[in-house]
Parts: sequence; structure tokens; C-alpha cells
Amino acid sequence: MKKYPTSPATYALMGAILLSTPLAVMAQGSPQAASANTVVRGPAEIEREKIDRALRDEGKWYFSWGYSRQQYAPSDIHISQPALGNDFTVQKAAASDFPSSVSDTLSSLTNLDFTNPQENVRVGKFMNAEKTFAIEFSLDHTKYNTDFGQTVGVSGSINNQPVNGNLQLTPQNFSYALHNGLNHIMLNAVWLHHLRGPEQQAGDLQLISRAGAGILLPHADNKILGNENQVGPKNQNICCFSKNDWWQVNGWTAGVEVGLRYRLYKTIYLELTQKLAYGALRGVPVYQGSADQSIWMSEQVFSAGFLF
Repeated sequence: MKKYPTSPATYALMGAILLSTPLAVMAQGSPQAASANTVVRGPAEIEREKIDRALRDEGKWYFSWGYSRQQYAPSDIHISQPALGNDFTVQKAAASDFPSSVSDTLSSLTNLDFTNPQENVRVGKFMNAEKTFAIEFSLDHTKYNTDFGQTVGVSGSINNQPVNGNLQLTPQNFSYALHNGLNHIMLNAVWLHHLRGPEQQAGDLQLISRAGAGILLPHADNKILGNENQVGPKNQNICCFSKNDWWQVNGWTAGVEVGLRYRLYKTIYLELTQKLAYGALRGVPVYQGSADQSIWMSEQVFSAGFLF
């Protein structure tokens, strides 16, 4: 057999191939190569993924219904009735809520008339994966009425005559009530902090706090110096900006709330909170005029809710 001489260049080429092959295989399997092909995610992207996951998870929404009591600080009520020559202020008027009796509340529940007592509604959505922060809509259907029998200062003009003295409030001369709701409708930021028990399970006890602001949507029911305000039946001109509407947007409100939330079951909870709110009422309808008032309200709310 005839042998063909192998040149040094051929040997060099074969050696290079043999040496490069295991190096290439090693390089493909090395951590450095893997890391070179890995997309590095920044903190902002990781946080977005957490939020997206929280919005997809079960239990991202919650809803609660409850009842409450309110206490009000004494406040000034300014009455303006130009056609009657009245422009006066009732000073430091004390007021109370108007809770349903126990029997009336139980009757409302059995008759499925849930809005008769002073009810409170919360609907929220968690915005992080840990479910410790939420955005929430709330409705506090509170009631307000000035207390009869008290003597208050009055200043201004009545029947175009100056007045600066005292007035005892009676059902005839000054009955001022927001009974079908001094409705606080708010958008809240909500924070929850785990205190004890298994997290996100039955037995979980959390500290809950809220801060928010919104509108006041009251129904005015009043009689000023013998003249009663009339807005028509409840099922006509229902809402919200006409002077003849049953409910009217008459100002704004802001408040904070703190309390405890306890999980009875994974998706069912009880909540007890204390709320402090400020309300600025403007243009509340009275007979041939309007009333302005600022209100400080303390409120206790007990509610039951579920997550879905």
C-alpha cells in the first residue's frame, strides 16, 4: 500500500480540533455561559410580577357589611334664607345619631331590609402579593340630628332684624336632621399588619388601618322657624345635584380608621374598627334656602366580610 505523507499543517489542524471540542462542550455547560444567556430582571420588574400575581390569585377582593354608632362634636350651623330675611348661625349645636332599636334591627334583617339601620359597606382589592395593601370603596350610612331641649347661641339676622341671643331647640323652631343618611362615600388606602395566628388562614389576627376621602351625600329633613323642607317622595328625583333630589352631593369628607380583623375561616372574617372623620357640608337644602356646616364624627363599626 502506498503511504501518503502527512504534512505538519495537517497534524496541527487535527490537534486544534481535538483540543477545541471538549473546551466548547465545557463552555456550553459552564455557569458563565448559562449566566450569559440569562435575562437579568431588575427590582421594578420583579415587583410588577408580584403585583400581577397578586391580582391573579384567589382572595384578591373582599367585601364586608356592618353596622355602626356615631358621636358628633358640637358644631355651628349657618342658615341662609334670603327670601325670608334670615341669615343666622346656630352656635355649638349638640347632635346625636339615630340608631335603630334591637327589635327594629332584627326585623330589618329578617325582612331583608338591610339599609334601615346605620349600615357600613366596604369593597376592596389587594394590590400586592402579600395582601397587606388594598384600595377600597366605602359607604358609611350614618344618621345625624340636633338634640331637642338644648339652649344654643344664635347670631345674625331673623326676619331682617339683628339677633344675638339664645334659642332653645324644639321640633317646631329648629329640627335639623340628616336621617336617610349623612352618607360618607370614600375611596380609601388600606394597610393590614399580621399580629398573631397562622397568616392568611383561620385564626389570623390583623391590625387594619384606613385613610381616605370622598363626598357627602345626605338627605336633609328639617324644619327651620316653623318652615319645613320638602323634597318630594323618595322614589322621585332620587339623586344627586338638583335642589329637589332626595339625596344631594352637599360637600366632602375625609377620615382615618383603625381596628382589628380576625379570620373565622380562610375566606370569612370579622372586623371591629374606630373611625374619625371630618365633613364639610355646603348647600344643604332648607325651606327657601340652604345650610352650611362642618362636622367632626367619631364612629365605631362592626362588620363581617369575605374574600373572593
